[in-house]
Amino acid sequence: MQYSKFGEKFNRNSGINQLMQDLNDGLRTPGAIMLGGGNPATIPAMQDYFHQASAKMLANGELVAALGNYDGPQGKNTFLKALANLLKESYGWEISERNISLSNGSQSAFFNLFNLLAGKQVDGSHKKILLPLAPEYIGYNDAGLDDDIFISYRPEIEQLDNRLFKYHVDFEQLEVDDSVAAICVSRPTNPTGNVLTDTEIAKLDELARDNDIPLIIDNAYGTPFPNIIFEEVTPFWNSNTILCMSLSKLGLPGVRCGIVIANEEITQALTNLNGIISLAPGGFGPALAKHMIDSGDLLRLSESVIKPFYQQKSEFALSLLQQSITDKRFKIHKPEGAMFLWLWFDELPITTKELYRRLKERGVLIVPGEYFFFGQKEDWAHAHQCLRMNYVQDEKQMRAGIAIIAEEVNKAYEQI
Repeated sequence: MQYSKFGEKFNRNSGINQLMQDLNDGLRTPGAIMLGGGNPATIPAMQDYFHQASAKMLANGELVAALGNYDGPQGKNTFLKALANLLKESYGWEISERNISLSNGSQSAFFNLFNLLAGKQVDGSHKKILLPLAPEYIGYNDAGLDDDIFISYRPEIEQLDNRLFKYHVDFEQLEVDDSVAAICVSRPTNPTGNVLTDTEIAKLDELARDNDIPLIIDNAYGTPFPNIIFEEVTPFWNSNTILCMSLSKLGLPGVRCGIVIANEEITQALTNLNGIISLAPGGFGPALAKHMIDSGDLLRLSESVIKPFYQQKSEFALSLLQQSITDKRFKIHKPEGAMFLWLWFDELPITTKELYRRLKERGVLIVPGEYFFFGQKEDWAHAHQCLRMNYVQDEKQMRAGIAIIAEEVNKAYEQI
């Protein structure tokens, strides 16, 4: 079969496809310990809420209406208006429904955004997305229609007590020239759980404005919802910001609903792309989210149920790892949000891709760190010493999985 240039590019093996295949295989394989994927936790209180909300929507006809009709290519207008009003009233943002568009999941939103801005330009030049702090989300890497659309920079590493560390943006090394189409960060960061400070966000915003390019913030885990964020930070948006949100980490990954908050020009462009590529975004997720807004439950549940659930899970996994792996060369990024712990095995004599293979043979699925350091000018040993671990499984699985990780890491260190 002969494919087009598009077909050849997107038919390659990729990190995100491996991650999702592992997730699917793990869910179907008896005894597999899933510490790699990004599927949100099953939170009993949220499951109960979704059952009750769906029953109400079915009874009053909202559910059938959402499933039986196309929305416009921008997304369900009643939800757009409700969300704009909520954000304007809560944070004083000067937005309306004309600043919000929906997508069939955040992944498709970023595909559209990156290709709207970066790659080959009409004047023949080639522009890139600047990632000021690598490691960064694995799902970005293969999203460009053109190759080589990312440039990323190593972080500063702050050593903390108790074998913890934290990444910071190294503003001294950042270079923004005419080849940069946009700056992009995730907050909290997938894979590390790092949360950029308000000061860092303000500096990145200033840098973007000075260079007349947008600042894209991937807020899939952040504030104000789903609020899987353990630091005190200020929700951020202005007319030069493209803020990307999602319903997935509320516990609704199956509805595939991404949310993009931007200026009206970007919103219209994304709306046009939606119409051509998918006709319209799905309607059930926005209908359910509007129900949550109208009931006053969206921000309340994010703060009082979702955030504390993940924080407790994070603290348990952190403590268990520190007890199980006592080698001083082992460090953990300070958990500040998202649903992952980022593990650093300094001086590890094997790569984390090899560690991934050994763990997979024993039924433990994690994600090797190499995939998260794309767009780098030079290879970095640190990239081969880290891995991402999901901490949302139940206590029994966490204990079993971490025990196996500890055994394999100790074996590897003994090779030195």
